[in-house]
Amino acid sequence: MKTNSSSILPTLQTRFEENMQRHKDLKWPEIEKKLEANPKKIESLQKMEESGGEPDVVGFDKKSGEYLFYDCAAESPKERRSFCYDKAALDKRKENKPKNNAMDAASAMGTELLTEEEYRYLQTLGNFDTKTSSWLKTPENIRKLGGAIFGDFRFGTVFIYHNGADSYYASRGFRGVLRV
Repeated sequence: MKTNSSSILPTLQTRFEENMQRHKDLKWPEIEKKLEANPKKIESLQKMEESGGEPDVVGFDKKSGEYLFYDCAAESPKERRSFCYDKAALDKRKENKPKNNAMDAASAMGTELLTEEEYRYLQTLGNFDTKTSSWLKTPENIRKLGGAIFGDFRFGTVFIYHNGADSYYASRGFRGVLRV
């Protein structure tokens, strides 16, 4: 059931308080104030939550003055799996097309895919994608050649792999980052 976007704030506060290891030096009242001043960002967080992302604050960018929210669900969000990488990859498929692509779905939520660096940072905060994998923002030189990258966590190690951008799997989704 869809709810009023302001109803996400108590959920975010509870998650923030239960996972202090992700944001040791940050204070919830400051984050809440910034969120309340940015209703579109609250809507994005609601979409992240509704699709299974379990967004949480993972840091603060001192240069931009923005709080960083990542999808912190243990596995790649269920409602965002079985997508190919981007629209060009989706258009390339002639049959057995997936229902969507990760880049457009992230954009529709108001987020961006995690970069490899952001994904590696997420993995320092816990063990994520131990049974699934997540598409990552792919460098242009790889994408121009038809590929895309994704990551997962196996055998105590973060792995970054490549695949054809038009591929899709039931266990591969994507994680987003939202800057507030």
